[in-house]
Amino acid sequence: MFFQLLLIISRSVSIGSLQHILPIVIAVGFIVCFINYSNRNFNDIEKQKAVHSLACFISFVIVAFHGYRMFFDNYNFKIDLPLYLCSLLALIIPVFTYYRKYWMFEILIFWIIGGTLQGVITPDIIIGFPSFDYFRYWIVHLGLLSVIFYFIFVFEMRPKLRSVFKSFIALQVYIALMMVLNYVLDANYFYLNEKPKSASLLDYFGEWPYYILAGQLIIIPLFMLIYLPFYLTNKKII
Repeated sequence: MFFQLLLIISRSVSIGSLQHILPIVIAVGFIVCFINYSNRNFNDIEKQKAVHSLACFISFVIVAFHGYRMFFDNYNFKIDLPLYLCSLLALIIPVFTYYRKYWMFEILIFWIIGGTLQGVITPDIIIGFPSFDYFRYWIVHLGLLSVIFYFIFVFEMRPKLRSVFKSFIALQVYIALMMVLNYVLDANYFYLNEKPKSASLLDYFGEWPYYILAGQLIIIPLFMLIYLPFYLTNKKII
């Protein structure tokens, strides 16, 4: 009975299922408590150490996951390298939390909120709980959101209108690099050659290459939508 239940649980994660909703609820509770506790009890150095530790943990999970896959699984460099946006962000996020550079915040806030929320709303997890991939997926996606919200509500960093365009230009550089790498490896990183198997917003934009063009057209409106609450908040303060 136990193994039958485990087999049912371990199937791919469907939208709206307990495996989908529960991690989000836990993460929301965690980040609210984390932010409130930090604001009330930590000085600036302790705040940085706290969020940097979280970022290092996220990065460690990615490294451990890929190390495990390389040694104990059929690792395929065409599809398994941590070059998809969220995995790449998980690797570099400790650099941001250590140096706390504003120009990095300008780029990452839109990449993380715009890209990671898509993964949270429409999870792409083939094998669910209690697989390593399941925990890796949620720790990375929800962890990245936790880090960026920490910088917003603890360090009080805010993007500017120009940040939207900086982030967009940086994303074009990333896409260009992925196009070159996809050509060299005959790969599909950032889904530039084929849409993801799971449900996503790209399903509404037609087949290749139309979904890429449509995706590019909605990036700036999406980034502007993310910027809107900050614009309205700043307007009220002024």
